[in-house]
Amino acid sequence: MAIAIISDIHANLEALEAVFKYIDAYDIDTIYCLGDIVGYGPNPNECVGLIRDRCDAVIMGNHDYAAIGLANIEYFNEYAKMSTYWTIENLSEDNLKYLRGLPFSHQTDKLVFVHSSPSKPSSWYYVLSVQDARIEMQSFEEHICFIGHSHVPVVFTGQNFNRETTQKLQSNRKYIINVGSVGQPRDGNPNTCFTVFDEEKSTVQFVRLEYDIDATYEKIVKAGLPLFLAERLLKGY
Repeated sequence: MAIAIISDIHANLEALEAVFKYIDAYDIDTIYCLGDIVGYGPNPNECVGLIRDRCDAVIMGNHDYAAIGLANIEYFNEYAKMSTYWTIENLSEDNLKYLRGLPFSHQTDKLVFVHSSPSKPSSWYYVLSVQDARIEMQSFEEHICFIGHSHVPVVFTGQNFNRETTQKLQSNRKYIINVGSVGQPRDGNPNTCFTVFDEEKSTVQFVRLEYDIDATYEKIVKAGLPLFLAERLLKGY
């Protein structure tokens, strides 16, 4: 069975719609979202609505947490702070209520899903290196932990990392897999990114898709959000 894992949508409706179009075309029935549905982008309500309708499990992200007024945003950069205030003002009460109910993690028999790190999902730590991954692997017994947060797709073992598009996983190893970002990639590739995990084949694939970035760019500008948030989409940083 194939599972689509998406993360860090950041209110980018055009990117999210492209992802769901692909998922539908390949008949992927199970979809997990690892959070940060909102923040940075111009369509928070529309993206929350789609995630609510389509996803089998949804995890709290730090920008979702900030949008419901529970996160300390002092560590946010100026662009993140500005977009957080804008998001709070523009989210519907129904969607705010939905975000308030999101959990920090989700588990199956062999898989763990969090936004940031498995050891302390609500502390928003980053897993950026093999050393980070090795430490975090001590906090779970399952085969794979899927994460988002850094917006960079990568597969970590306790010994190395791999960014190849398609990878075969070994049953006797633990993995931490960053699924990439749907709405704001930061690996130098502006195409939207999400992950498909095939449990039967034990493979993981980073899917990259073009989408209408220009439309998202124009919406960000029209909404009065920082121009930087539009410009970064064009370069994927």
